[in-house]
Amino acid sequence: MPKIFVNSEIETILPDKKFKKLLKVIIGFNPKNLKLYRLAFVHKSGAYLVSKNSSINNERLEYLGDSILDAVVAEHLFVKFPKNDEGFLTQMRSKIVNRDNLNYLAVKLGITNLILCNITNDNHKSIYGDALEALIGAIYLDKGFKKTKKYILERIIENHINLTKLQQTEVDFKSRLIEWGQKNRKNINFSNFEEQNKEDKSPVFVSYILIVDEIIGRGVGSSKKEAEQNAAKQALENID
Repeated sequence: MPKIFVNSEIETILPDKKFKKLLKVIIGFNPKNLKLYRLAFVHKSGAYLVSKNSSINNERLEYLGDSILDAVVAEHLFVKFPKNDEGFLTQMRSKIVNRDNLNYLAVKLGITNLILCNITNDNHKSIYGDALEALIGAIYLDKGFKKTKKYILERIIENHINLTKLQQTEVDFKSRLIEWGQKNRKNINFSNFEEQNKEDKSPVFVSYILIVDEIIGRGVGSSKKEAEQNAAKQALENID
């Protein structure tokens, strides 16, 4: 199993005993490698608080956890809905792992109490969902895939996700807007650009939606996809 070494200065932020107690409420078991879990909650903007080495953050764990979460959710939906096609399964998975829902789940799980960051801007609420993915990556490295899968299914999906209700939830606003444009013979154009956040130098994506030369929607996100979805949502609200 891969090894990750974390600067011991992270331990000075929150004593081990208190951190472990709060963590156990979230994950439901005793961790082996506590430093992995500490790292899972260190956002890039807060890295300097624990080390002069800016690489001490949760981005790599987030990458790993994102892939594992996708795989577990995909398998769960595949088994749960044996008669539904690929398009339905893809949309359902997107509804579960989209950034807004992950942020919501992180808050429900209590992850926000452990996150170490130096950002207060509301546009960066994705920090919560990112930390949840990083936590999943930490569980995988610490306990293996079987334990991680159990955590995702039992502590997240069964406790906080209503699949029946989720089927009725609209999240693909971009597709819905494009369908509206085709039906009404309107050309929908997306204009995207990238900015740099002043606080932590991370990329921020901005999307504008235009019909002819009129802006009907604007969205901001941590990815181009998220920005476009937010812009499409606003555009649909303006159209309605």
